[in-house]
Amino acid sequence: MNSYWADWSAYLPLALAALLVLWRPLWNLTRHAVTLAHEAGHAVAAVATGRRLTGIRLHSDTSGLTLSRGRPRGAGMVVTAAAGYLAPSLLGVAGAALIALDRTTALLWGAVGLIALMVPFIRNAFGLVVLVVSGAAVGVVAWYGTPTVQLHFGYTAIWLLLLGNLRTIVEATRHPTRGSDLDQLRELTHLPRLLWSVVFVAVAVGTGVLAWRAQYAA
Repeated sequence: MNSYWADWSAYLPLALAALLVLWRPLWNLTRHAVTLAHEAGHAVAAVATGRRLTGIRLHSDTSGLTLSRGRPRGAGMVVTAAAGYLAPSLLGVAGAALIALDRTTALLWGAVGLIALMVPFIRNAFGLVVLVVSGAAVGVVAWYGTPTVQLHFGYTAIWLLLLGNLRTIVEATRHPTRGSDLDQLRELTHLPRLLWSVVFVAVAVGTGVLAWRAQYAA
């Protein structure tokens, strides 16, 4: 019985993450975590490409906005715009790799550190609340959680990012909004929104496959 439970309990984080993403009442809350990762991607890409990060906003409707100064066009702006839909998937697969390497605690404290780095750039009260709550939740698990709790929490967070990011891409494709990342990329590159959507979906699915292999096929 214990062996049977050990085999199936490994799938609990994936099942829980799927519930958090697919059930709308929960998704309206957990999407804030995906938005946080999305805006972190914009912020990191802006700094990495030499732009000046000026502010991050996280809104109660689960949308977000990252502002930076620099050239309005060019490769740096394209990378910054594309990083939003890439970041949650890349963070998810990186987290899966760290756990596979038995670095779960490093993963959790790394997440706390990333959240802390975003705090000085937050420009609205709701965004600050999201960061504080998210950072505190991860920090408590990293400090007090047993290895088993840390493992399940880490994998749940990873699959939340992977599955949640895929859902946000599909929703953005089906229900376009003016001034979205997809619109910016279309204007910057003169490539159609649909092509960018396909690229982002491919990355989301590919990273999901890699995370699955790291967790279940290692």
